[in-house]
Amino acid sequence: MWQEPWPTELRLLEGGRMLNVAFDDGAQFALSAELLRTQSPSAEVQGHSERERKTIGGKRHVAIIAVAPVGNYAVRLDFDDMHRTGIYTWRYLRELGETAPQRFAAYLEELAAKGLDRNRPGER
Repeated sequence: MWQEPWPTELRLLEGGRMLNVAFDDGAQFALSAELLRTQSPSAEVQGHSERERKTIGGKRHVAIIAVAPVGNYAVRLDFDDMHRTGIYTWRYLRELGETAPQRFAAYLEELAAKGLDRNRPGER
């Protein structure tokens, strides 16, 4: 029976601006706090449908201030902008790691299309 890769390490780096995630199959990802914050799985960001999903600007310098376990399947990340409602499952962290460059490029395109940027707070 195949099992999903299990995280073996979650480590904050660069003053909380990066989260290193390592898995038991050898995969390892350094995820920026900006990516994690703007791709938060919370309803506050994702909404309850694609139409409700928000693009959030002004998070270039956001940092993670706490990592709290949620059962044995996820972590909650607390950010210094007081966002703390996203539950990041192991599967979602793996997906973010595997798709980080594409997701970040899409995020930058969304910011530009909506008149937002990485330095100025705002959402649409």
